[in-house]
Amino acid sequence: MRRSRLSKNTEKKTRKTMLLSVIGIVIILFLLFRFGVEFLVNFSLFVSGSKNQGNSLINTNQINFVAPPVLNTLPTATNSAQIFISGNSMPDETINLYINNNNADQAQTDKDGKFIFSENLNGGDNQIKAEAVYKSKKSDFSNVFDVIYKNSQPTLEISSPSDGQSFKKDQNTANVTGKTDPNASVTVNGFWAIIDDNNNFSYNLPLQNGDNQIKVVVTDQAGNKTEKDLKVNYSQ
Repeated sequence: MRRSRLSKNTEKKTRKTMLLSVIGIVIILFLLFRFGVEFLVNFSLFVSGSKNQGNSLINTNQINFVAPPVLNTLPTATNSAQIFISGNSMPDETINLYINNNNADQAQTDKDGKFIFSENLNGGDNQIKAEAVYKSKKSDFSNVFDVIYKNSQPTLEISSPSDGQSFKKDQNTANVTGKTDPNASVTVNGFWAIIDDNNNFSYNLPLQNGDNQIKVVVTDQAGNKTEKDLKVNYSQ
């Protein structure tokens, strides 16, 4: 009986130790992912009562890791040349901004680690990324965004119907068809048209007796629009 009770107590202690170990590992991984290695080192030293000693050990010459900054989400395309690029890093860092691998600008993080840039984009594709610099040490690059800048109107070609076309008797629908640019969307009187892989669109529009106004609007991924209006007549 005595050995059995001792075995049970030992097993309970072993399970408790394993549970505490797992919890400790989870906390360490969370702190490492959220705040980086430098914060984790300083936190460990603080808990052990050696904060001041740790500060003297982790000096300018001994910093060997700087966490990369994190850029906030950017649009995939825009029709405005100006764009605001913001993000987060550690306080008192220098952030180097790169556009198409060129060092476009530099900013300092505030006390909360936040930073922001106001930049003018080049026409077409713009690859945007950043790096952090602290005590002459550079981080890896941040997350990367590709932003297309386009401010020209998309193509809109209407094949049918023709403006002023007449429909009679059982022809109570007009098949609105045409062609546009890749990655564009088309509406006919506010309803989405179907677009195939070759950028041809189509929509069957029910007709009312008399004159029918048709508005076709194409919108590209940057928000540029092209509109065309036509009128057809239907008589029952």
